[in-house]
Amino acid sequence: LVTDGRDMGTVVFPDAGLKIYLVAHPGVRAARRLLEQGLPVDLEEIQREIDRLTMRDEADMGRETAPLRQAEDAMEIDTSELTFGEQVEAIVRLADPH
Repeated sequence: LVTDGRDMGTVVFPDAGLKIYLVAHPGVRAARRLLEQGLPVDLEEIQREIDRLTMRDEADMGRETAPLRQAEDAMEIDTSELTFGEQVEAIVRLADPH
């Protein structure tokens, strides 16, 4: 089972055999989000999206129920410099190291 969410490893599946916590630099996250939405990627728009994502992260980290945080046993992968395919490869290697 593969799931995606901000509280999967800490609340929904705390006993999962493999937990992965994906991170990326704010500018990379913002540009990816804009590209996913088909929006033009310019510096001003990237900064607005960084601000929006930062506010969402802070709100999610500070919420009382199921706050955003990395599970102690989660493997962190910084995807800032990785293509989507490289991200998948890194996760597959963690899931099946043979």
